[in-house]
Amino acid sequence: MQIKIMPKKKCLSAGRGPLIVFLCQMISAVEVPLDPKLLEDLVQPPTITQQSPKDYIIDPRENIVIQCEAKGKPPPSFSWTRNGTHFDIDKDPLVTMNPGSGTLVINIMSEGKAETYEGVYQCTARNERGAAISNNIVIRPSRSPLWTKEKLEPMILRNGQPLVLPCRPPIGLPPPIIFWMDNSFQRLPQSERVSQGLNGDLYFSNVLPEDTREDYICYARFNHTQTIQQKQPISVKVISVDELNDTIAANLSDTEFYSAKPSRERPPTFLTPEGNTSHKEELRGNVLSLECIAEGLPTPIIHWIKEDGTLPINRTFYKNFRKTLQIIHVSEADSGKYQCIAKNALGVIHHTISVTVKAAPYWIMAPRNLVLSPGEDGSLICRPNGNPKPKISWLTNGVPIEIASDDPSRKIDGDTIIFSNVQERSSAVYQCNASNEYGYLLANAFVNVLAEPPRILTPANTLYQVIANRPALLDCAFFGSPLPTVEWFKGAKGSALREDIYVLHENGTLEIPVAQKDSTGTYTCVARNKLGVAKNEARLEIKDPTRIIKQPEYAVVQRGGTVSFECKVKHDHTLIPTIMWLKDNRELPDDRRFTVDKDHLEVADVGDDDGGTYTCVANTTLDNVSASAVLSVVDVPNPPFDLELTNHLNKSVQLSWTPGDDNNSPITKFIIEYEDSMHEAGLWHHQTEVSGIQTTAQLKLSPYVNYSFRVVAVNGIGRSMPSEVSEHYLTKAAEPDKNPTTVEGLGSEPDNLVITWKPLNGFESNGPGLQYKVSWRQKDGDDEWTSVVVANVSKYIVSGTPTFVPYLIKVQALNDVGFAPEPAVVMGHSGEDLPMVAPGNVRVNVVNSTLAEVHWDPVPLKSIRGHLQGYRIYYWKAQSLSERSKRHIEKKILTFQGSKTHGMLPGLEPFSHYTVNVRVVNGKGEGPASPDRVFNTPEGVPSAPSSLKVVNPTLDSLTLEWDPPSHPNGILTEYTLKYQPINSTHELGPLVDLKIPANKTRWILKNLNFSTRYKFYFYAQTSAGSGSQITEEAVTTVDEGKMAMASRQVDIATQGWFIGLMCAVALLILILLIVCFIRRNKGGKYPVKEKEDAHADPEIQPMKEDDGTFGEYSDAEDHKPLKKGSRTPSDRTVKKEDSDDSLVDYGEGVNGQFNEDGSFIGQYSGKKEKEPAEGNESSEAPSPVNAMNSFV
Repeated sequence: MQIKIMPKKKCLSAGRGPLIVFLCQMISAVEVPLDPKLLEDLVQPPTITQQSPKDYIIDPRENIVIQCEAKGKPPPSFSWTRNGTHFDIDKDPLVTMNPGSGTLVINIMSEGKAETYEGVYQCTARNERGAAISNNIVIRPSRSPLWTKEKLEPMILRNGQPLVLPCRPPIGLPPPIIFWMDNSFQRLPQSERVSQGLNGDLYFSNVLPEDTREDYICYARFNHTQTIQQKQPISVKVISVDELNDTIAANLSDTEFYSAKPSRERPPTFLTPEGNTSHKEELRGNVLSLECIAEGLPTPIIHWIKEDGTLPINRTFYKNFRKTLQIIHVSEADSGKYQCIAKNALGVIHHTISVTVKAAPYWIMAPRNLVLSPGEDGSLICRPNGNPKPKISWLTNGVPIEIASDDPSRKIDGDTIIFSNVQERSSAVYQCNASNEYGYLLANAFVNVLAEPPRILTPANTLYQVIANRPALLDCAFFGSPLPTVEWFKGAKGSALREDIYVLHENGTLEIPVAQKDSTGTYTCVARNKLGVAKNEARLEIKDPTRIIKQPEYAVVQRGGTVSFECKVKHDHTLIPTIMWLKDNRELPDDRRFTVDKDHLEVADVGDDDGGTYTCVANTTLDNVSASAVLSVVDVPNPPFDLELTNHLNKSVQLSWTPGDDNNSPITKFIIEYEDSMHEAGLWHHQTEVSGIQTTAQLKLSPYVNYSFRVVAVNGIGRSMPSEVSEHYLTKAAEPDKNPTTVEGLGSEPDNLVITWKPLNGFESNGPGLQYKVSWRQKDGDDEWTSVVVANVSKYIVSGTPTFVPYLIKVQALNDVGFAPEPAVVMGHSGEDLPMVAPGNVRVNVVNSTLAEVHWDPVPLKSIRGHLQGYRIYYWKAQSLSERSKRHIEKKILTFQGSKTHGMLPGLEPFSHYTVNVRVVNGKGEGPASPDRVFNTPEGVPSAPSSLKVVNPTLDSLTLEWDPPSHPNGILTEYTLKYQPINSTHELGPLVDLKIPANKTRWILKNLNFSTRYKFYFYAQTSAGSGSQITEEAVTTVDEGKMAMASRQVDIATQGWFIGLMCAVALLILILLIVCFIRRNKGGKYPVKEKEDAHADPEIQPMKEDDGTFGEYSDAEDHKPLKKGSRTPSDRTVKKEDSDDSLVDYGEGVNGQFNEDGSFIGQYSGKKEKEPAEGNESSEAPSPVNAMNSFV
């Protein structure tokens, strides 16, 4: 079997038999793991773990602390040198060393001075295995000296001159930070014209009058001591040439001047650096800062280039208004020539800076600690680099290797020490020192020779849980010297790993690149060397992966809306997932608008800041999965801004603007609106529209308008708010370019002509003094035009015109500049008068009982005296032929447009007497009426009878009552009654047809079936035919004997006073028993109970035991709904007072009532009850007659 080993190793054969995965001994040395327990047991040379910086500047006001920490086994002891000689700390009471440490504390706060302890310090940590040394630590106290006293003369110079205000701060340690402020401690403003140089001086490319002030102060801040020193204030006064000459004459002896000549524009000149070239040297890794400051008028602009290459994009920065070029992390590749270019309108100058990048020593490969077992080989490599190339020197235990004791196992070969066949005495600490003129590097590396049996450092019986189809890594951290080999086994029986799916790493870790369910089990790690064997077991479990089965989806929502994301997760049943939502890879904002509920995230009242990527993260202890969706928050665009008008012409202007934010929905168009503040202030009009990619528009303008514009942006969501209003633009006046519209000529009186028009608005006037020239003449005459100029009105009246004569009219606009183009001519008419002649030969043709046609002859056109609008017919019903009494006459009017000479009169009433006349109509009104014409309409079919009621139902008869039709439309000849029974399934039986004389309003139907529902169809007839029908339904009554029995039982059972009456009757019966026995046998021998037994009816419900009342009788069919088309009385009841033929008259003693479906039912009891659904009852006193009848 081929096993993949990482990295390559020198392998030892496992012998014959099964091939076992194992770790081979590497050519390199043993590495000691950083295991605390292991480190406690192993002997180890010292290692420096912490030390103070090489250049250590201290605060002289605080104690001096020089750090030196080291580790080793046994713990190392510490010693110090100062300036190359042993520093005996016991002799100086101010110096102490921390316990268990090499750190020095020098107590100068109580007494002593920091300057006393300036020098170069070095720490040595030593134990039985060797000695490690620290860097040379240079101790220097910080310094913040004061400015030397100096007398600063005020500076007076003319406007536009260059100026340099020197700072020259005192030399401090470390160098101070320089800044310029005024007496109020406010930083002086800087710009392309005024800026501070790297040396701290303040440079003016040219001065302005506002530079005049008396408190230019340079400050130096010393961070180490937290102190600020200030220079004496410098006074600067900038004056004009005339003022300068006056000042020179008065103060020539004690004032410094730059020049007395006028300052004019001039090409650039460099203030710093001087000359055309300069040189700059910087160390590798530092920040390269190049500076060019130029003077000139106008102020020069600085640009930078690299002559032999390009500036590094990601490491180049511009400071101080591009006057300073900075390149961070410089390397030797940044060496070369850099050119700064200063340019203004009068010229260009260049300065070339040659940059050389040197390098203090830096590591290519620092020496590393070496752990070897006796007899092994190894090496220490010390490989630095620098410019110039560093010099390497070796030390052992802090002593130059040349003078150290000889060791036959080591050999020095330049930057490498080679060890062969080492023994325990070969253990030592080696130092490599690499130095050049810019610095040095010092590295400690020990050689530790150990003989140790194998140890497995990973805890025993570790449980590993891994997601299926992912790598499984089983740790087996080990240590031993010589380096042990490692073998892995799977299973309780110790079967060796034979498959090629395993990878063994050099640290002993077993990797299963793709773990499957069958990878679950127990694995054993075995480490061996010649000194012993160690083993460890690990348990591996494979879990199902966590998956997101429903991912959040991309969403677009308008600002202020609500959005929801869904994230459903499937996971291994033994793992408990937690779902977390992130926004832009950060936690959700702490906002109540964000609601997380199980697998949902809802965001309410969405704002602009809510847009971004929302990620659902499902975490278990073993894996995590995530899914993301983008939320785009859209809204109407922000309004455009920065409106600007350019290219001003008489009739056009160019408008430009800057679009506002489109709020994630592209702008589709811009709407430009204008306001005319001269004529219609506050009213905005549509000007034009442009596409959403344009930001300018050429606008056509009208004369004499004070324009201002605004722009509205439109996207898929809607319109933005309008932009701010642009500046005003008043166009020049011009003559009107259009005339009034809607010109008309109509007379209001027979002798005038009213000329009207729609006047121009202020926008259309094109100038001041808007007027109208109104002209007219008769169309058919030879008269010249008559004209008049009127003010800005909308009509003019011409008087004294003949009646209804055609005129030619025109209206022309004019203003103070001139006339509009020649207007169009329109035709009008002078005023109309009423027509003089009535239509003649009026004829009426009766078409049918409701329709007639009227004809007439037209009137002569001249008699109309106006525009013919039509003919108007007046007609009215004088009397109905079927009614004797006259009714109120109501005239009806029909107008027929134009020159029609006939018309139809619809909606007439049949069998009626009508009168009609005709009149001609013009714009003034109606003419005289024609003579009245009379006509009659024939008979028509009648309307339905006004009502139909069914009264007095009996066992075999029903009585019908009705009212005649409200509109007989003729003479009634007869009524037709049709009826048919309806069975329990609502099927209709045979139809019976019955003719009834026209003079009847009541009819009794006999020989009907008892307890049967009938449906009736009833209509009237004239000679013209049958009219509309009315329908009704009713039910005959049930058997009287049964009803009477039930009524008597109810009367006896429900009336309390009846007991007394019964007692009186019983006494009478006993007295007359012998005499009346035979005659009253029936009434005397049968009590109510016996009669009930003898004539028992299963439909009669028994007495209720709780209240002593009888049950209610009802017919089951009474509750069935009627079929479609049935008619019921509007009140659904038949009251006694409404009919003389009630059921009471027939001795039944009941009240009639209609059920809710319109059917008639009877309640056979002395108590009147409402429908059970109503839930209410009412009672009335029983009739004594009914009570007596129960014994008859």
